[in-house]
Amino acid sequence: MKSGMAKKGAYIGAGAGLVLFAVFGLLPGSLLGGAAGIKVAGMLFGLPLDPGIISRAIVLMAMLVGVLVAGIVIVTATSTVGWLIGRMMEGTTEKEAGMAEEKKG
Repeated sequence: MKSGMAKKGAYIGAGAGLVLFAVFGLLPGSLLGGAAGIKVAGMLFGLPLDPGIISRAIVLMAMLVGVLVAGIVIVTATSTVGWLIGRMMEGTTEKEAGMAEEKKG
């Protein structure tokens, strides 16, 4: 039972993080990434942007990067919290098992 609870906690946290990302991270990630992409494309080609393929590709790539960063941050944070909770539960169960052995012996 060395890392069983911690591993399960990390998996539960990652699952919760994916749900939170789908609900709260997808739209803001694409919005902020798209705004950054428009700013970058505007610096390269000037504003207002022409409807060219290169400027659209820059905005698309920036939106994808924004979504990826949001997903990585949310899932990493929630899986870390789940792992920490699992480690704390491991510590309490080991402590309780040690106390039970002391009472028997």
